[in-house]
Amino acid sequence: MGDTSHTEADQLHRRGLMFILSSPSGAGKTTLSRMLLAEDPEIRLSVSATTRPPRPAEVEGVHYHFVSPARFQQMIDEDDFYEWAEVFGHRYGTPKGMIRAGLKEGQDFLFDIDWQGTQQLYQKDQQDVVRVFILPPSIDELHRRLKGRATDSAEVINARMERARAEISHWDGYDYVIINDDIDVCFDKVRAILEAERMKRARQTGLIPFVRGLMR
Repeated sequence: MGDTSHTEADQLHRRGLMFILSSPSGAGKTTLSRMLLAEDPEIRLSVSATTRPPRPAEVEGVHYHFVSPARFQQMIDEDDFYEWAEVFGHRYGTPKGMIRAGLKEGQDFLFDIDWQGTQQLYQKDQQDVVRVFILPPSIDELHRRLKGRATDSAEVINARMERARAEISHWDGYDYVIINDDIDVCFDKVRAILEAERMKRARQTGLIPFVRGLMR
């Protein structure tokens, strides 16, 4: 009997959360995102809507929701984006309706967005947002990692370094800041943050009926 109650308590309904992982280019955010999606079945990547045409290997609803410029504009007019931006002539945005429905069901979403997107998301829905920023151990190490991508020219690397410095300047706009000196240690910290945030009382919507039952 005790075991059953324990299982029920572990599976109380909760509201999902929007988990933002941001970092300057080269600080390990992409690797950490991949690790998290592979290890944690309760979180999935937020799928953006875009006006750009699909590339050959891209699948509708998996990589992006591909929409026409007119439909995208309609979604802006209907306030159906948490955040949106125009990049190289194409628009990208986070659709509000789909995310909100998922959060209500207890689905967590992972966001790989920059500081501006993070701000927009937080302003629209701060109760559901958890903001994590990944820092490199040093600027020299960041430069070394960016240089390690042999495909980039010195000009490209310098431009990325300037952008990285600008992004790092917004570190204090996040709830958690982790220095990525060791990817496995860093990943453990990301997992610990996610687990703790899932247990926040305000997100544990199943607690109220559970506690009422305890007090009968």
